Amino acid sequence: MAPATQLRGEMITVWDFDRTIVNDICDRWVVLDTGLTKLFTELRKTMPWNSLMDRMFEELHSKGKTIDAFKNRLNSFTLDPHIISAIRSVHDLGCDLKVLSDANQFFIETILKNNGVYDCFSEIITNPTVVNEEGRLRLFPYHGSNLPPHDCKFCPPNMCKGIVIDEIQDRDMKKRAMIYIGDGRDDLCPVLKLREGDHVMPKKNLPLYHLLSKATIPVKPKIHEWKDGEELKNNLVKLISPQVEV
Repeated sequence: MAPATQLRGEMITVWDFDRTIVNDICDRWVVLDTGLTKLFTELRKTMPWNSLMDRMFEELHSKGKTIDAFKNRLNSFTLDPHIISAIRSVHDLGCDLKVLSDANQFFIETILKNNGVYDCFSEIITNPTVVNEEGRLRLFPYHGSNLPPHDCKFCPPNMCKGIVIDEIQDRDMKKRAMIYIGDGRDDLCPVLKLREGDHVMPKKNLPLYHLLSKATIPVKPKIHEWKDGEELKNNLVKLISPQVEV
């Protein structure tokens, strides 16, 4: 692969995680694999997702699930080889890679490390986690722990991705452009923060793709959809460095 140029090094790629980097929702196993479906369904009516997952972690801890058991299950999430190649390719081209996800720190870091791409990312921006003195995994909201609440009408109460994009843009004004890669409803807010000259890569036939196709307000970034890891890699590398063969 050709060496990264200064121009490519000025680009930021921001990646959602669930159904984007990993081809699933990594929280799903917490309910589906552990017999917690009934409790989850009952509590879902009254609790926001972030608080509900913390409650599920508490229940699993009470049933003897250890952090090592969590890690072993998370290590079964293997990334599409094309996604791994896409991450490594844009990193080698000098791009600044960040994860922006409404999942959680422990799950994302564990999966990325197990798949050998954790060090490709300069930041993982998500809901924070800690393992407490009892060995229980605790999950906290991104907004409301160390950061004040937000009033965004598009986003869940625990995280506004649009605010995060504003912060990245303010902090990294020298960056040439931003590429946002995502799939979900909560990815619309950050996309609306992007500027002319930026790019958005929605996964085909998922909520962000449909929302952008029906948008009644101006969408400034150029749209490049993708259906799988191979198409994402090819389109992304060509977008960043057209002269590189993929």
